Order: sequence, then C-alpha cells, then structure tokens
Amino acid sequence: MKEILKRHPLIWISTVYFAMGLPFVALAQASSLMFKNLGISDTKITLWTSLIMIPWTFKPLWSPILEMFRTKKVFVVATQFITGVSFALVAFSLHLPDFFAYSIAFMAVIAFSGATHDIATVGVYLNELSPQEQSKYVGWQGAFYNIAKILSGGALVYLAGEMEKSMGVTNAWTIVTLVYGLIMIILAVYHTKFLPLGESNVEDVKSLKEGFATLKAVTVSFFQKKGILLSILFVVFYRFAEGFAIKIAPLFLKATVADGGLGLSTSQIGMIYGVFGSAAFVLGSILAGHMTSRVGLKKSILLLCAAFNLPFVVYFLLSFYQPENIYLISTAIAVEYFGYGFGFVGLILYIMQQISPGKYKTAHYAFADGIMALGFMIPSMLSGYFSDMIGYKLFFIMVLIATIPSFIVTIIAPFNHK
Repeated sequence: MKEILKRHPLIWISTVYFAMGLPFVALAQASSLMFKNLGISDTKITLWTSLIMIPWTFKPLWSPILEMFRTKKVFVVATQFITGVSFALVAFSLHLPDFFAYSIAFMAVIAFSGATHDIATVGVYLNELSPQEQSKYVGWQGAFYNIAKILSGGALVYLAGEMEKSMGVTNAWTIVTLVYGLIMIILAVYHTKFLPLGESNVEDVKSLKEGFATLKAVTVSFFQKKGILLSILFVVFYRFAEGFAIKIAPLFLKATVADGGLGLSTSQIGMIYGVFGSAAFVLGSILAGHMTSRVGLKKSILLLCAAFNLPFVVYFLLSFYQPENIYLISTAIAVEYFGYGFGFVGLILYIMQQISPGKYKTAHYAFADGIMALGFMIPSMLSGYFSDMIGYKLFFIMVLIATIPSFIVTIIAPFNHK
C-alpha cells in the first residue's frame, strides 16, 4: 500500500506545486500587505515587489543548465531548502533600521531560488507524466499551486493580523515569515523521499561550452515553432489585467473608506481569502481541469479566458459602492477567485500542450513561463503609480479595459498540436 501511494502522482504533484506557489505568492501579494502595515507607500511597494520578480521572467536563461541533467529532483529539493532559509533571513531583517532594503534583497534571493525551482518542477511533471495524465492532473496542479496562494494571502495574513493586535506589526510578520521558511524546509525533507527523479531523454552536457550551445539550440528552436509569435502574444496578454489588479486588490481592501478603499482589517482580508477564496478557487481549478480533459483545450479556451477576466468587474463594483457587509464582500471575492481558478488552467495547459512539445520541453516551458511573467510583471510595477494617481474606482475601470487584449489573443491563439 505504501509503494502504491508513493507512486501515485498526486502524492508529489500536490506538495511540489504547493511549494512552487508559496514563495511566488508571498512575494507577489502577501509582502504588499506586510510592507503596507509597516508604513511603506503603495508606489514603492508595487515597484520593488514587482522588480524582485524578474527571475521568473528571465529563468529561461539558465533553464538549459537544468535541461542538461537527466534528474531534476535534486534541484527541486535544494531550492526549497534555500528558499526556506531565505525566508528566515527576511524575518530577522524586519528588525533592522533599513529593513525595507534588506528584506527586498533577501526576497530577491527567494525569487531566484523559486524561479529555478519552477523550472525543475515542470521538468519532473513533463517527464514523469504522459500528455493524457498532464491534462488529467493540471486542475490539481493549479489547485495546489493556488492553495498556497490562499494559505499565504489567507491563513497567514489572518494570523499576522491577529498577532499585530497583541505584539505589534514587526513581531507579527516576523513570526509569519518564519512560518513560510519552516514550511519550505519541511517540504524539502518530504520531497527527498516522495518526489520522483524526473529523468529526461536529453543527453548530459559535460562542459560550459556545450551548455551555451544547448542554450542557443533551445532559443533557436523555441522561436522556430510554428505560430510562436501569436502564442507569445497569448501568453503575455492572457494575464495582463491580473497584473494590474493582483497587488492593488489587497491594498484596496485595506485602505480606509475615505481613501476609496473598504477599510478592512488585516485579519478580515485573511479570512476572506482563506475561507471564501480558497473554496472557490479550488472548485474552479478542478472543474476546469476535468472539463478540458474531456472536451479539449481548443474548444474550451474562450470560456476559460472569459472566466479568468470577467470577474474583475467585482473590484470595480466594490470600489464604486464601497459596501460594509463583510459577507457581501466575501461573496464578491469568491466569485472572482472561482473565475481565476477556472481560467488559469487554460493558460497552463496551453503552454504545456501547444508551446512546450519537442526535444527541450522543460526549457521551452520555462521560456513561455518567463514571457508570461514579464507580461504580468510590467503592469504590476505600474499599478501602484496608477492607483495613487487616479484612485481605486478609475483604476479598476482601467483593469476592465485591460481585459480586452486577453480576449483578442485568445481568439487568434494557434493550436498546432492535438
């Protein structure tokens, strides 16, 4: 029975994609609330917490180095450990006079480690599972990736908010950041036993010269793929509106009513994301995974895009009416999270099934994922500037306008593989 469990894909898919999501969401979202409560301005928060995400954009540059090793498991475990230690360093840096500079520096290390972890994780997924299994489990992959998002933006934020009341902001977030680190180290230990090797058929590269030759071959073959320019446009603009909204949404919930926000406490924001958001997201992810495995991605991609982008109207309505009822606000956020979970599956599957196939599938996935991160990072960097300049209400109208390119690129996206 133990060996059967050990071989079942969900035994490692669930935990490794959770480990992939946790550091990304901690840096992309939870850190915004932490710095907001520590007195940093919205513009400064969104700029620097977006800049440190650069490794997720440029990870293709070192993905061939991982591609040349048959076994990907060692990179997954090592980066999880490094990320855990780096979170601990962020926690201690919060007590220094120039805490923002030091914490951003350590978060940059987390970003590089996390980006490398992503490359290796996808290598394991693509090399261990057949295309049919990839479709079958992509919903679960997305679900556990975003369960990390819910834990980070929900349970841990709620915990921070409650502890802020008794021990102050700095001490509360010190403990929460240490929890991040402890989780990553526990996952590293777990995966030493339960993660498969992720062996590929690519021959080992034995010199730096061969490594650069591999990088050149990977790059050239990527841009020679049929319809690649349209595929790149799809990857860049599918999450364009989300890039604007992701960092501002929790800041909007936290901001006072007088400043155009909803005036929620940190604990309330954690409860909304952790309870209502988590259930909605997981349900959306799993339903979308099963739907695409039955009817195919090509037939369902426009529906997935609509589910992903249309729920952003929720934030405009919240900014326009500024309701006080916590259950109404929670329901609205749950609707957005269901759509996010449902629609995110479309993007992941498209990269796996339409862009990655070929000899360098791990590296090509990293290329596409990095391009996606660039399309996500640029609007994230600018979001604080725009929200400060025009206010939350007009900002979320701008987010709705930013969904239009998503539908255009979805309609013209090429499908060259079954």
